[in-house]
Amino acid sequence: MHVEFTEEHEALRKVVRGFAEAEIAPHAEAWDRDHTFPVDVVRSMGDLGLFGIPFPETYGGGGGDLTMLCIAIEELARVDHSMAITLEAGVGLGANPIYRFGTEEQRQTWLPDLCAGRALGGFGLTEPEAGSDAGGTRTTAVLDEAAEEWVLDGEKAFITNSGSELTSFVTVTARTGPGEISAIVVPAGTAGFEVQAPYRKMGWHASDTHGLTFTECRVPAENLLGERGRGFAQFLKILDEGRVAISALAVGCIDACLAHCIRYAQDRNAFGRPIGANQGLAFQIADLAVMAETARLLTYQAAWLHDTGRPYKKAAAMAKLHSTEGAVTATRIATQVFGGYGYMDETPVSRFYRDAKILEIGEGTSEIQRLVISRELGLPVE
Repeated sequence: MHVEFTEEHEALRKVVRGFAEAEIAPHAEAWDRDHTFPVDVVRSMGDLGLFGIPFPETYGGGGGDLTMLCIAIEELARVDHSMAITLEAGVGLGANPIYRFGTEEQRQTWLPDLCAGRALGGFGLTEPEAGSDAGGTRTTAVLDEAAEEWVLDGEKAFITNSGSELTSFVTVTARTGPGEISAIVVPAGTAGFEVQAPYRKMGWHASDTHGLTFTECRVPAENLLGERGRGFAQFLKILDEGRVAISALAVGCIDACLAHCIRYAQDRNAFGRPIGANQGLAFQIADLAVMAETARLLTYQAAWLHDTGRPYKKAAAMAKLHSTEGAVTATRIATQVFGGYGYMDETPVSRFYRDAKILEIGEGTSEIQRLVISRELGLPVE
């Protein structure tokens, strides 16, 4: 076990917490109510350097590590999950595939704006009939050799950062031959690329999420990302890092629930004393403290394994599973502690309650995490 934060890590935490409390917290309830994607605040997150944290300075990044990214996501999540997932997806699903698998020309073309927060990228993997079974992808990309273009046809579902005014491209997985899935970069505004209306979601109301349709959508042949036929395998590698980052978002959620509950239990009086004096309630808050601690340890252990070049696939799945299921439990407990006020949309715990559920689903469901862990243990699970 090696969970230790450097002075640089702690300095980043302080900066992001200050930004989140000053620029996001006062507006999060209104954004949630009005389903507003706050473009200016996202740009400000870029000015702060958050979107470039784990990328080399060559491309305008901060030269940091996954631990630093997780700290930033955790701090944003303490006040608003929508902005936390905007950062997580912008880095992990937008920029990271370009950095990991792109050519130098592709990196030079896309990464500077992504790192600066001037642009966002999405990743189109999920389809209406292919979620956890991403290998069931039906979207096709046929190479028109004469025109040197890929011709895409198909649909994608639930794609984050795919339809905002900052979106510059979406990387799409598509069948490019029998038993072959490749990844192709489709710039925003390309003819035949249609962004559907925003979803009406349970939570993450300030996050930009759309379905996508491709109809004879043509992009240059050089927009292939990585090796032909390796798109699915590439994305699985990206998901391991993303699971640690989602776990960090869940840590922020649990920690925020703990803080809100402590304050409320100290200030709210019933039967002539603070409600925190009642063991039935105090013990639930104690459980929240344990959840926050264990989730944080698992998350940053996985991040440290990644940052030091050690195998971390199982650790990432464990962290994601434990932290996200803990976040759902934490928001339920927090809503119960707040009682009737916890059911009102004006309270953060109500928003957290609605936002938390997707954490058990996005970037690999809890069932998929258990499958990954089982296989890493050597079990012959199908």
